[in-house]
Amino acid sequence: MSYIAGLLTCVLILNGLLLVLLVLVQLPKKDAGAGLAFGGGTADALFGAGSGNALTKITKWGVAVFILLALFLGYFQDNLHRNDSSTVDFLNKVNQKESQQSVPQSYAAPQHAPAATPAPNPLANISLSGGAGSNAAPAAPVSAPAK
Repeated sequence: MSYIAGLLTCVLILNGLLLVLLVLVQLPKKDAGAGLAFGGGTADALFGAGSGNALTKITKWGVAVFILLALFLGYFQDNLHRNDSSTVDFLNKVNQKESQQSVPQSYAAPQHAPAATPAPNPLANISLSGGAGSNAAPAAPVSAPAK
């Protein structure tokens, strides 16, 4: 089924390129612009003097086909990936493994929370009375309470 999506994607790309060329070939209203620069004058020789009407109709049909192909491909790709059997099989296997396994004891929640230890005071060793040459003894570090 995916080869059909690939084939329709190629058709959509070719249709888009055809639309670009059709828009560039069409005659502008003031006989100037990009259509004339890319060979817009040859459309008169190829399709005749009333070629604006034929090119306009072809462009309208091309746009309609482009929109329909884009919508169909979006719907088709969505269904193709949603109903992908390998993805469904993989998810079923994962769900079976999860239901068969029990939670190991190492992952279980602890029975008692450990006692919180106070954080050491980073300002405990700073002397406020002295200076750089102070003879003051440094403050004793804060020790953790015994358990």
